[in-house]
Amino acid sequence: MNETPPEQKPLKTWSALSGNRRRPSEYEVVSTKLHYHTINKEKPWELDPNIPMADWYRQYCYGSPLQHDDWDSFRDPDEMIYRTYNIIQDGQENYVTGLFDQFNDRGHDEMLESDWVDFLARSYTPSRYLLHALQMGASYVHQMAPASTITNCATYTTADQLRWLTHTAYRTRELANTYADRGFGENERDIWESDPRWQGFRELAERALTAWDWAESFTAFLLVVKPAVEEALLTQLGELARANNDTLLGLLTQAQMRDAERHRRWSSALVKMTLEVDGNRAVFERWLEQWVPLAEAGVVAYCEAFPSEGSAAAATANAAAAEFRASTGLGSA
Repeated sequence: MNETPPEQKPLKTWSALSGNRRRPSEYEVVSTKLHYHTINKEKPWELDPNIPMADWYRQYCYGSPLQHDDWDSFRDPDEMIYRTYNIIQDGQENYVTGLFDQFNDRGHDEMLESDWVDFLARSYTPSRYLLHALQMGASYVHQMAPASTITNCATYTTADQLRWLTHTAYRTRELANTYADRGFGENERDIWESDPRWQGFRELAERALTAWDWAESFTAFLLVVKPAVEEALLTQLGELARANNDTLLGLLTQAQMRDAERHRRWSSALVKMTLEVDGNRAVFERWLEQWVPLAEAGVVAYCEAFPSEGSAAAATANAAAAEFRASTGLGSA
């Protein structure tokens, strides 16, 4: 005699989220467990397991020395999703555009001192090469991260770096319109490749872009390169700009630091989760020993080209970057 199987109650949400015993948030619904290439790590992408891309992910994603049993348990402390990112950053871009328009209407650039204009041509507008390196670094973490919640954070970070780059390119054009004979928009590549103030950051960025392991790339860029660049080019350069009556640059870098603070929140949360696993601290420390000295040297080379108080600015920037890493549970301030 055939018995009718008991009727199963329909799930109230996706099966991956059904164990939470509560209604999942919008963030959880659209952010968690989206990577299908992690389902079968011996055969990612559901393609020939011997293709170079499969080998790359087995070595540099799944085979990373930084390990965790459940990368999908990571959560962005800001619970950012595509919809909210666009709402927030639309407001940010409206603010930045408003700054550009208001200061342009006031004739801001025409009122800058000649020596400061020359300084901007060497210490500010060439930074778009460095910002592009930050964008590429975040993009690589986005591509290689072992969980979609990590990928999403890196995606929004990549978009923010592109925004910073765009702001710098816009200001380069504005300065070129006002000072056609100062090399704005023409000399930045030569300065980036040859001026001593940039060579520490250039070496750091170029070496970091060859950190293929996803977790080492995260460590290099999110824990070392970005904090160093942010403290030198946003905080210290921003303060110097205000002291030289360049209020626009001071406000622009301040706005960009709001993005950087969010990047640091998710980076810190990921480090703290990872440190719960025995052995991961040693992995982080080994990588930091490699990358931090290069970053600190880059900060010193850049800040010492300031017209005044360069050594103090470098010391403050490096201390602030170290303080951030200490706040994640790594190193000491």
